[in-house]
Amino acid sequence: MTTQPLTRRKLMKTTGAAAAATLAAPFVRTAGAAGNLSVGYWDHWVPGANTAMTQICEEWAEKEKVNLTIDYLSTQGNKLYLTIAAEALARSGHDIMDLSAWEPSQYASQLEPVEDVMAEVLARNGPVSPALEYLAKPHGQWLVVPGIRGTLLLTANSRIDLLKSHASIDILAMYPAGQQPTTLADAWTWDNFLIAAEACHKAGNPFGLPLGVTTDAVDWLGALFHAFGAELVDSNGNITVNSDAVRHVLEYAKRLTAFLPPDVGAWDNASNNKFIVSGKGALIFNPPSAWAVAKRDNPKVAEQLWTHAMPKGPKGRFVSTLPRFQGLWKFSKNKSAAKSLMAYVSTRSAAEKLVDACQGYDLPPFVKFNDIKTWDEQAPPKGTLSHYPNKGDQEVIVPCAPAPPGIAAQIYSQAIMPKMILRVAQGEPSSKTLEWASREIEGFNRN
Repeated sequence: MTTQPLTRRKLMKTTGAAAAATLAAPFVRTAGAAGNLSVGYWDHWVPGANTAMTQICEEWAEKEKVNLTIDYLSTQGNKLYLTIAAEALARSGHDIMDLSAWEPSQYASQLEPVEDVMAEVLARNGPVSPALEYLAKPHGQWLVVPGIRGTLLLTANSRIDLLKSHASIDILAMYPAGQQPTTLADAWTWDNFLIAAEACHKAGNPFGLPLGVTTDAVDWLGALFHAFGAELVDSNGNITVNSDAVRHVLEYAKRLTAFLPPDVGAWDNASNNKFIVSGKGALIFNPPSAWAVAKRDNPKVAEQLWTHAMPKGPKGRFVSTLPRFQGLWKFSKNKSAAKSLMAYVSTRSAAEKLVDACQGYDLPPFVKFNDIKTWDEQAPPKGTLSHYPNKGDQEVIVPCAPAPPGIAAQIYSQAIMPKMILRVAQGEPSSKTLEWASREIEGFNRN
């Protein structure tokens, strides 16, 4: 995978670096009686989150008498992704590796199927969203186990006060803490979103929506495209760019960009976070990492932030997910122990500990786990993350789906959707933009 989003969400530059340094050293069990096992996990950006994972794995290793090594590998400098690629090529390394969105498809031939693990996990935990199955089962069987750590949704993060004063939108009435969305949320549509964006722009507090070659840009636009039924490639791999739905999105986005900060085409994945934490912005689309930083750096802003669902379009209300998975290499010498650990870290008990340790940033993939109390208890304001887990009529999607994963991954990594929006916003006729996008995607089909 060539687009990795999570490195820009470092909560505390100093303490985070210290925690990473402490936790990067492998944890080793030395008295194993059931063989050796080596795991490469994503190095979580929230201090303390790695510690919780280590404790859970240590409990398992003690019980099973396995000699366990854990390495926490940072996405900073692409260390995790380079390690994955190197191990796949060498057919040697960790037994279990953390993988993200498109990597199950990319490394399908090197991954051990985990149908038996998922049978146990799903029987115990209930289903995951179809979006995760699309990524985890690229060839019809489970190649990876959906992970709890690092899985997230790109939801709306709004300023309660600014939306109310500038756009007469009462987000708390639509999305009350600890409850399902009310009928007032029916008015939270992309049409009304455009009106609110204009009002906040005129008041000097615009929405902070990136349009660069970044994952944040692709993810919020993925939700927008889905809401209008606009597919670039269908499930059979046919290019469907030249459609009324896609043209409609381009027209809508051209109007919307007029109300955004002028430099959003150059924003990286940290820019929208910084924008709202600074007090300038009225809304971004992001996990609650910006809120977590605001608690430390600008508490007055944090007190006014509310995480809630995306706007609704003609085809429904959609939110993009960016998941993590646990994959088992075929070359593993201890597959039995590996599968046992994968099942152990997927329990309800483990999920509760992990969600609490990361201040509610992680979203377990199992629908039944959406009632974990951590999200309702986070503050300020009390319940600010209550609507971070998926509720109401919102559907979880993967940007660039339903294209076959191999093609969708390239549309995603090349940021085709943001580039289309920028081209139209800069005055290019939509017909030429559609022709350009078709040529680009046709090249992906040939690769």
